[in-house]
Amino acid sequence: MGCNPFELYEANFESKTASMTVTPFETYQHYLSLKNHFTNPKYDFFKYGAKTRASITSFNRRKDKYFFERTSRKFSDKEIVDFLVSNFVASDTPGNLWIGEIINSGERTYADWMRRQQSLSYIFKQESEDMLSESNLKQVLDASKQHPVILKKFLSGKISIETFTIWDRIFLFGKTFDKQLLDPVWETVSLKISKYKPFLNIDVFNYKKILRDIIDE
Repeated sequence: MGCNPFELYEANFESKTASMTVTPFETYQHYLSLKNHFTNPKYDFFKYGAKTRASITSFNRRKDKYFFERTSRKFSDKEIVDFLVSNFVASDTPGNLWIGEIINSGERTYADWMRRQQSLSYIFKQESEDMLSESNLKQVLDASKQHPVILKKFLSGKISIETFTIWDRIFLFGKTFDKQLLDPVWETVSLKISKYKPFLNIDVFNYKKILRDIIDE
């Protein structure tokens, strides 16, 4: 079984920072790198890490520098990545997510994200049960004529991005939808879930079993 890219990155990150704290500038680099990850199809955070072209000089001129100073003090090294990921995932348009929004609601967004991670299997089971009580499996994934049920549920807030992403990990429907749904709504969602997948450290087999039990009921 291959290692999750996030596990590899986190292990490498922790080994490098075991005796130091991430600086405000490094926190800023993480912000830029993750923003690129969630908005640029060709950019891979796990390949490039937090390396950017930003300079200390340009960073020191930023009016919002204090946010990165406070964030680097408030969160542990590994939590900084989770904090930023949670905010990019929650944004409808990650490319337009600005620091002011994160300052105003970032910690609430992160707290909500953490609660979902801690109850992930329960949330997945409940949301999947609700969805499959209204539609069968084929209907849930049918994108031949319009947006499939699972996409409609996600867009209306009936299922979380985690449930949506786990379903894609199980059924690998993303590439099929890419061919069938030629519209900007799906393109935005497709990019987000493909970029979020590596951060979702789950045992797919366990979620397959949960889903199988629901369908067999």
